[in-house]
Amino acid sequence: METSISVKNLALSFGHLDVLKDLNLEIGKGEFLVLLGSSGCGKSTLLNCIAGLLDVTGGQIFIGDKNVTWEEPSKRGIGMVFQSYALYPQMTVAGNLSFGLKNAGLPKAEIEERVNRAAKVLQIEPLLNRKPAALSGGQRQRAAIGRALVRDADVFLFDEPLSNLDAKLRADLRVEIKQLHQKLKNTMIYVTHDQIEAMTLADRIAIMRGGRILQLASPNEIYNRPASKYVAEFIGSPTMNFFKGELKAEGGAYSFTNGTLTVPLNDYQFKETSPAPEPAWFGIRPEHMSSGDAAQNAPVRMNASVELVEPLGSDTLARVNALDHTLWVRMDGQANIKNGDTINIGFDPKRANIFSKNNEIRI
Repeated sequence: METSISVKNLALSFGHLDVLKDLNLEIGKGEFLVLLGSSGCGKSTLLNCIAGLLDVTGGQIFIGDKNVTWEEPSKRGIGMVFQSYALYPQMTVAGNLSFGLKNAGLPKAEIEERVNRAAKVLQIEPLLNRKPAALSGGQRQRAAIGRALVRDADVFLFDEPLSNLDAKLRADLRVEIKQLHQKLKNTMIYVTHDQIEAMTLADRIAIMRGGRILQLASPNEIYNRPASKYVAEFIGSPTMNFFKGELKAEGGAYSFTNGTLTVPLNDYQFKETSPAPEPAWFGIRPEHMSSGDAAQNAPVRMNASVELVEPLGSDTLARVNALDHTLWVRMDGQANIKNGDTINIGFDPKRANIFSKNNEIRI
């Protein structure tokens, strides 16, 4: 894949605080990459470094074949959409979209053509003569995206653009941003702390923590084969269920045991062949747990006491106690259970993930 953005050994420090640490990242041309992580992990800082809004302490940034590490933001060929709309309140939508182009000295006909094209793509043509005060939150965000779009940039940077919107509007604009990428096929980097946005938008996700990238992979790879216990806990709601115990090997056959539970691992795909026995975490997602009649055919089965029921319509979440562990089980939306019920639950070990207790890396 042709590279659009290359970040090499990037470091950023504020005094004695290291915010980004020897970070490397390659982003393909036309790729939609999401930087995902909790607050303070460095994702917005990395985006601002790529945009040229922060001076780096070390390393280099390339956009295409050009080293832009010390270039001004206006010369990097990027369009940026911020969390706050940052629209000029005294200007109309058309004025906001065209302002940067006028400053750049583009011909009037080209400015008008670019503004109309962006308005058509974003479906804001009827709003061009309105001022921001007369727009809804979603319309303002579309206008902010349009201001980046008119620059005709090869790279678009989004810094949590939907976080100020309500849940339904976020879902609607998420779809529009994905369709926008499919139409334009530009390189897009999108910062969010919302895992649903990351999973639904991204070609690849970079999960960050402490100024480093912990895992860079497709949404499916991150969901099904998380590189570490932290990644496994961060992706998925409710979080992955965990048992603490030992990975054992006897006669070439592996199993996980914690005293009350023994799980054969005949079909589990280890990251490396013949791993050494060690203390470990055994993780299984709530949606990979079966219950009721379906649990009767599961390779591993147990009884559980229901502690809490959360009916969500499309499915039901149950928090249960099994073998002195608190577990989440995702059930059918019409599941007929209540607090205090005793139910059968089970799972298939090949859907599990096992992590070293020493370094929490996937085994």
